Amino acid sequence: MIILGIDPGTAMLGYGLVERTGPRLRAVDYGVITTSSELALPARLEAIYLAVTDLIELHAPTIVGVERLFFTKNVQTAFAVGQARGVVLLAAAMHDLEIREATPNEVKVATAGHGSAAKEQVQRMVQAILGLAEMPTPDDAADALAIAICVANRERSVSRIPTGALDRSAITPAATGVTPYEKAVREALRRERLGIGPDGHSSRVPKTKTAS
Repeated sequence: MIILGIDPGTAMLGYGLVERTGPRLRAVDYGVITTSSELALPARLEAIYLAVTDLIELHAPTIVGVERLFFTKNVQTAFAVGQARGVVLLAAAMHDLEIREATPNEVKVATAGHGSAAKEQVQRMVQAILGLAEMPTPDDAADALAIAICVANRERSVSRIPTGALDRSAITPAATGVTPYEKAVREALRRERLGIGPDGHSSRVPKTKTAS
């Protein structure tokens, strides 16, 4: 299953494609779609629609995950995100794709383990979960990958529930081992606590003694 994650915006829209095979996740492609401020809004939205359509037709995702619109004090930003979201939803609907939404808080919890994670921490966790050689950049692309990871693991959890069971509380969870995804999250959190970078060396600045 391939999930296309989208971090919407009109000036810069992040995208990230993640493939889930059982418990394993891998990055297929990620980047950003940018539009010039010199273009009229309709032309910018058309450019986004065409670019997202190209991604869908190239990678054939099963699901499109989009960041859910949330209240913001910046009305201009809210409008821009909403317009870009609408174009993405239209492109997905035109290709009969399922759509999943996730709030920024849900995405942070799914990747970094808590909703107050900073952007850099989310980037490092995405790198660890997907086994990337480098942290994904820019932020918009990393956020899109994080959305795809969130949706991929949410879908996996749902698929574990036996069909026909009406009361989830009556279902006995199957005994399973720790998945590669869970191992990656735990290891990344451990490295974060110890201040260990991706290269295996400590990222903390050593304390220096001052001469008396």
